[in-house]
Amino acid sequence: VQLVESGGGLVQPGGSLRLSCEASGFTFSRNAMYWYRQAPGKEREWVATITDSDGSTVYADSVKGRFTISRDNVKNTVYLQMNSLKPEDTGVYYCSVVRWSVRHWGQGTQVTVSS
Repeated sequence: VQLVESGGGLVQPGGSLRLSCEASGFTFSRNAMYWYRQAPGKEREWVATITDSDGSTVYADSVKGRFTISRDNVKNTVYLQMNSLKPEDTGVYYCSVVRWSVRHWGQGTQVTVSS
């Protein structure tokens, strides 16, 4: 399993970013995919999930209405569109998949929201 995130950067409050996570080493279309984030000095927290079956999505309350998770099963890529960004969205963002009860992580991509 390999997960490679990209798209992070520095953005002003109210701005937008789109994160990407390219997956390989497993049948992408048959697995739910997840985004997590970890702020400095805090535990990693779940952000969003997209299912494998019908592409249903679920979001943490803190990002609901601002973030959108989506997937492209041809490109084996999951995305996180982040709008109306706030300073508290700052952190390292990770995509994740569970295979045979083992959670796998990418290396993460840094998102910094600051003026």
